[in-house]
Amino acid sequence: MRFAVSLLVFICVASVIGTVLPQNQAAGSYVDQFGPFWVSLFDVFAIWHVYNSWWFLVIMAFLVVSTTLCLLRNTPKMVRDMRSFREHVRASSLRAFPHRVEASLPMPVQKGGERIRQYLQSQGYAVKAREDGDSVMLAAKKGAANRLGYIFAHVAIVVICIGGLLDSELPVRVQVWFAGKQPVTENMLISEVPASGRLAMGNVSFRGNMALPEGSQSRNAIVAVDDGVLVQPMPFSLRLKRFLVEYYSTGMPSSFKSEVEVTDPDTGETFEQTIEVNEPLRFKGLTVYQSSFDDGGSRLKLVGYPLQGTASRSFELSGEVGKAMELSFGESGRTESLQVEFSGLRPINVENLAVDELPQPKQVIEHVAAVTGSAIGGGKDNLVNVGPSVEYKLTGRDGQSHEFVNYMAPITLDGSPVFLAGVRETAAQPYRYLRIPADANYSVNEFMALRSALADPAMVAQAAERFSQRHAAGNLPPDMMRRAAQGALETFGSGGFEALIKQAPEQERGKILEFAVPMIQLSLGELRALQREKDGLGPLPADGPEAQAAERWLQLALLAFANLPEYPAPVFLQLQDFDHVQASVFQVTRSPGTSIVYLGCLFLMIGIFAMFYIHDRRIWVWIQPESGRSSVMAAMTSQRRTLDFEQEFERHKAAFGALST
Repeated sequence: MRFAVSLLVFICVASVIGTVLPQNQAAGSYVDQFGPFWVSLFDVFAIWHVYNSWWFLVIMAFLVVSTTLCLLRNTPKMVRDMRSFREHVRASSLRAFPHRVEASLPMPVQKGGERIRQYLQSQGYAVKAREDGDSVMLAAKKGAANRLGYIFAHVAIVVICIGGLLDSELPVRVQVWFAGKQPVTENMLISEVPASGRLAMGNVSFRGNMALPEGSQSRNAIVAVDDGVLVQPMPFSLRLKRFLVEYYSTGMPSSFKSEVEVTDPDTGETFEQTIEVNEPLRFKGLTVYQSSFDDGGSRLKLVGYPLQGTASRSFELSGEVGKAMELSFGESGRTESLQVEFSGLRPINVENLAVDELPQPKQVIEHVAAVTGSAIGGGKDNLVNVGPSVEYKLTGRDGQSHEFVNYMAPITLDGSPVFLAGVRETAAQPYRYLRIPADANYSVNEFMALRSALADPAMVAQAAERFSQRHAAGNLPPDMMRRAAQGALETFGSGGFEALIKQAPEQERGKILEFAVPMIQLSLGELRALQREKDGLGPLPADGPEAQAAERWLQLALLAFANLPEYPAPVFLQLQDFDHVQASVFQVTRSPGTSIVYLGCLFLMIGIFAMFYIHDRRIWVWIQPESGRSSVMAAMTSQRRTLDFEQEFERHKAAFGALST
């Protein structure tokens, strides 16, 4: 019993860990939260999926065995004790009971015994008499079902643990350990999965996932096992007819559901049902839950802009989420090839623009989990839907890759519309953003044209010439001013502000920037004017709100060019249009342990009720003749001598006193 209690404590501690720590998350999120050292340490104990870790399952199994042995050992004794009246107790031993009473009845033994029997029975006691010569021993008991509380409570522990083990990964892992099943770790079609990677149709218990794009059909679930998966056939097929998402006025999703068509291959019968959160489909012993949703292969149309060299001509490309393609761009003789893999399309991006933080794209399902029902009220007034975004990964010929996210529409930050171009090395890192100012047409065209001009030495030289003519100082010849402006602009264009000061001593860098930044900004303004003339655009206004807006645009462009060397991509891809294809993610389970756990909970409630609200009582009454009268000695006992027990003893004591008069 002590061993079982210790195991139960371990399970309770593990359950607390599993409740506090989010389970089955991406490994990168744990690294980002705890660091690589603690992740490697915690990984030994598999606390990321504690309920299916080997040590948790072993403890559960030992608890079942230990408690079962305890039941087998003690239940027969408890049942015998419940049924026994213990009528053979010696009369002399009653004197040792702390709760006893002695009285004298003015009647014969038989009549006195009958009256006491009737009294005890009226109090709910079962009574058994034993005659010993002229004397009578009455043994009474009440609340013997209290022992059932201990039995039911321990049976409940066993039943609940068995139900938990049955609904864990143990049944699947047993097949991997002993039945030759091998999880598939390679990318292949479900039809190509060998028999060793498939579970039986009648698999006793499993928990798998199924992702269905709109219009597609499947009758296979995917069960994750370690670093691989097993295919679990289903006794029916599921087709996703339509996936529906409802939104609040802010763009925050309020609910989502799937309209599915279910086909029974055995009978050919087909019926339709809507699966929602907390409203699953139950059919043929399986339960299909609405787990989440994902992209089902949306078709994308994008425009690419070169970020290196003098090339300024944009190009169009089409792609599909979940697929990779080769991307070649550039001018004749200087083409570059990359592999681009579109990893996600987010039609809705709800961000809190009141906080001074750049957005980190979240799955819509994360917003649903964070804001539901009335929670959309207070504190959510600053939530804004900033429009669609696309995520992709670029891989160069050297094998180096980065993840990018670009928003389709400009976002107003600090009062100015900008396009956000995010980049990160791994999924565990937050996105770092390049802010590209939007032009008068809310596009990036003017910025990209200015970037091309900044990479053209002839255009830079011409802009520097104009700058020197407009801003030449009396003590600085125009030619020297031109050369200084041209050199600063070329250096800035190739490496940003860092390139201007990297060769200078630390103490001189502030002075250099103090002189160079205004010159670069003014020269960049001249370069912008030249590029606008080249593109056939009118001159910028010299005063008024429009002039202030143009000045603000130039400042943002200057900051964007300063950060552009840290943007590790030779091309910027902007989403132009898309055909959104939804995919619904279902969780498919066969959980026979659920009913077993419910049965265990019922046993536990019965056991707790019996232990706490049914109190055992035993009374022995020894009646023997004494000079025409009867002497009575009664004793009372209980396993728990509570205040109620004391009060009941006083009532019996008074009743025996009344019988003696």
